[in-house]
Amino acid sequence: MAIAVVAGGGAVTTMLVGLVTNAVSEQSRWPSWFGWMQRHPWLAFVMLGAVLVGLTVLLAALSDVGTPENGPGPFVRPDDESGPPGAALVLRALPRDAAAFVDRSAELERLTRLVGASQESGEALPVHVIDGMPGVGKTTFAVHAAHLLSARFPDGQLFVNLNGHTTGRSPVRATEALASLLAATGVPTQQIPVGDDVGAVTEARAAMWRSRLAGKSALLILDNAASYRQLEPLLPGGGGCLVLVTSRKRLAANEEVVLAVEALPPQHAGDLFVRLSGRPADTLDRAVLDELVGLAGNLPLGVSLLAARLRHHPSWSAEDLRERLLQARDRLGELRAGEREVAATFGLSYADLPAERQRFFRRLGFYPGTDIDAYAGAALASVSVAEARCCLDALYDDHLIDEHPGSRYRLHDLLRDYARGLADEGGHMEHVQTVQRVCNYYLAALAAANTHIVRSGAVAPPPPDDALQVETPPMESRTAALGWLENERPNVLTCIRRANSLALHDVVIRLAAAMAPFLRQAGPWDQAVGLHRTAAEAARHTGDGCALAGALAELGVVRRFMAAYPEAAEALNEAVEQYDAVGDRRGKADALNQVGIVWYLTADNEAAAQAQTEALALYRELGDRLGQANALADLGMVRRQTSRFDAAVEAQSEALSIYRELDDRYGEANSLRDLGVVHCLVGEYDLADQRHSEAFDIYRALDDRTHQAYALNELGVVRRATGDLAGAREAHAQALEYYTELGERFGRANSVRHLGVLDRMSGNAANAIRLLDEALEAYQELGSRGGEAASLGELGVARGVVGERGGAAAAFQRSLEILCELGDRCSQAEVLNHWGTLLRTSGDPAAARGRFESALSLARDIRSPLEEARALEGVGRCDWIANGSSQAEERLREALRIYRQLGASSAVGEVERLLVSQAG
Repeated sequence: MAIAVVAGGGAVTTMLVGLVTNAVSEQSRWPSWFGWMQRHPWLAFVMLGAVLVGLTVLLAALSDVGTPENGPGPFVRPDDESGPPGAALVLRALPRDAAAFVDRSAELERLTRLVGASQESGEALPVHVIDGMPGVGKTTFAVHAAHLLSARFPDGQLFVNLNGHTTGRSPVRATEALASLLAATGVPTQQIPVGDDVGAVTEARAAMWRSRLAGKSALLILDNAASYRQLEPLLPGGGGCLVLVTSRKRLAANEEVVLAVEALPPQHAGDLFVRLSGRPADTLDRAVLDELVGLAGNLPLGVSLLAARLRHHPSWSAEDLRERLLQARDRLGELRAGEREVAATFGLSYADLPAERQRFFRRLGFYPGTDIDAYAGAALASVSVAEARCCLDALYDDHLIDEHPGSRYRLHDLLRDYARGLADEGGHMEHVQTVQRVCNYYLAALAAANTHIVRSGAVAPPPPDDALQVETPPMESRTAALGWLENERPNVLTCIRRANSLALHDVVIRLAAAMAPFLRQAGPWDQAVGLHRTAAEAARHTGDGCALAGALAELGVVRRFMAAYPEAAEALNEAVEQYDAVGDRRGKADALNQVGIVWYLTADNEAAAQAQTEALALYRELGDRLGQANALADLGMVRRQTSRFDAAVEAQSEALSIYRELDDRYGEANSLRDLGVVHCLVGEYDLADQRHSEAFDIYRALDDRTHQAYALNELGVVRRATGDLAGAREAHAQALEYYTELGERFGRANSVRHLGVLDRMSGNAANAIRLLDEALEAYQELGSRGGEAASLGELGVARGVVGERGGAAAAFQRSLEILCELGDRCSQAEVLNHWGTLLRTSGDPAAARGRFESALSLARDIRSPLEEARALEGVGRCDWIANGSSQAEERLREALRIYRQLGASSAVGEVERLLVSQAG
């Protein structure tokens, strides 16, 4: 294992990486990713080069908190407009190197020598543990060393703050750190494992992380670790990566090499002071200088603060500074020796600030987040953004805060402690009021962001009453809004937790609702579940039934995305009851629409239809056109799933008309695609091809590759039905490529299954069985009973081809059982036709004829011409075997007529050849 562990607190730094939300739309049109069955089981992000986010901040926040064969595609609301998925980046994400790095030549030489020796010998790098007290410069050392060694690790350099010793913050859990690392290195969110079993999820993410770095030569700094247990899952498995871990604790490992970072030698501390003070060395009394740096404990943090004081006071002498430091130090006698020296420098620096800057610094002690910009700073201190920016810049010049890219600032852990101690002197009420102001700012900013990410026509959480009085950052596009949300997500979530701890229940409810649209799109879902549970409890505390219903509805939607269908139904049904109790008909309609989707996914078609019908009636009473379109589209899919094709076309066509009226492109594309599925099932292949092509063009214009893939799969099915096997393979292969890249397991299973069917039709039954087994396993893992039935039906055909007749019959039987439970009569007819063919070719035409007759009855009942023609052909062939009757020829010619109408050239040729041979 290639690891170097650096123990120490050091200056807090932020890893900045390019991330984006690959927000995908679903047929049910709520912003979201997908539930396990319906599409995206893994949690979420793909890379966006233009958006820089603070991974450390994200990690800190995270520490707390199937359809049938031709199914409709993902249940994704069109407001999930997606950006293009990006490839993994080679990250260069180290914090800025210290300009005034003090001489650590012995430690650096030892580290570089050991790293070089290991690389040259091909051995795994050993663990390096660097000990040191707070403020000694451990993080600075690790970052400086990483910059020096970066050329040796060309596959990227990463920095993560694990928050092990940050005041008021819990250490980042390994599972959340892994999720962020995977996302940072280009793993789409939907590929990252999620679930309720934290241990299992951590193991799965750790395995993916090790696989991600396998064969790579990368450098990773894990800063501010709480324990070896916290960081161990984050360690790469191979020998080519260097991992530097900083912690105030001595982190024991079996392979460590200890490198001690101690207080500076007096000479070096003095040199650092001279460099930062801006005073010529010959103007400073060396004895006084040695005493000054000694009073600062020879610690880089304290020395830099003292030097800054002298630089900002040209009239002071070194002796003046010494006297002031001694006075401050006398007031800190109760502190431990190591902390006393540093804290004395804090007090001296604080006392030197103007009153307004002192006030601003104190308020930073109440700030719940990890980093801050001028807008949040303005809310924190009740000043203008311009004033906040001036204060932050000045505090940076005073060495009291650290600056990070994007005009963001952070406090060192020790300075955070100090600021919080000063802030606490203001009392509990000042704490509450400060947090309320910050939360109000975030409510106003979230309202601005939501105008870009919530679908037009959908109801967005309202801004606070005084939103016009709150200065918020400019967000003029969806990309800008998503970038802001990614940066501020951890700060908003920590504000919600702080507000909850202060019993600010109304603030918790409103912030959770304002974050819901983004979390539905970006995930991670387990984090969203925790947030909505907190909001629900806050609503119960206040007795706010409407807020409780909203939180439960959001909880139900997210649980559906996680494929936790019983929990989703429970939450959504309770939301329906709560909305009904408070008389909120729109909320009730939305919740009914969502629970109807859950019933659809679990094949309770009667309940699904009832819920969508009731939702539709409410939307019509309210005049909610978008709601009507959503309910109609979802009702249309239920009708299609139960082979009520005329009703499906009627509902979906009305939905399409409304979507076009509203200029809702996602809704339009989704309805077009579902109409294409129905047209294909009833043999209207030209119209099906047209609908799918139209949908594909819209998805491409919207840059939504997930839905492009679904449209490609449907186009492949149409091409296969019309005998264009090469075109079908091309479409399914392209869809498979998209799904694999995006981590969309349900869609990928569909593509694999379709390719298996093509292999069987092309004569490669062995490979067909392999692919169909793969698809079957995926459907079973996802809980997709429709996909399972479709795979079993096709496996029955393929196994029959290779002579495994018993296995084929068992597969057909199980497929039919599932399809009967689902009420999918069209697929039942298809499987019965396949089974009849197996029996006929096995020498049992009587039993085969029974299967074909059953298929014929179903096909005519649901108006499925393709399966009707197949059944007629099967009956005709069986009759011909039995007695060669004229009735057999009549059935075959009837089948031939339908095949010709459908344009099924391959089937036409086979029947024509049969008739010619029999006539001869």
